Amino acid sequence: MKIEILGTGCTKCEALLQNVKQAIADEKIFAQIEKVDDPIKIMEYQVLSTPALVVNGIVKSSGKLLNKEEVKEFLK
Repeated sequence: MKIEILGTGCTKCEALLQNVKQAIADEKIFAQIEKVDDPIKIMEYQVLSTPALVVNGIVKSSGKLLNKEEVKEFLK
């Protein structure tokens, strides 16, 4: 599983990254996590608002700081 966190380094983006790491650890999921802060690459996903969560190339959420439980739902 490949998980990307899209954002330019704001505090919400960093918090989402931590929530994703915790969710993966809790669920014992093997995943590659990548932080994407390049505005061009973010625009390729047609995301207008960050932070955004991308799982296996599909945007699951944007513009919202998901908590750990919400992240787990997107990873199932």
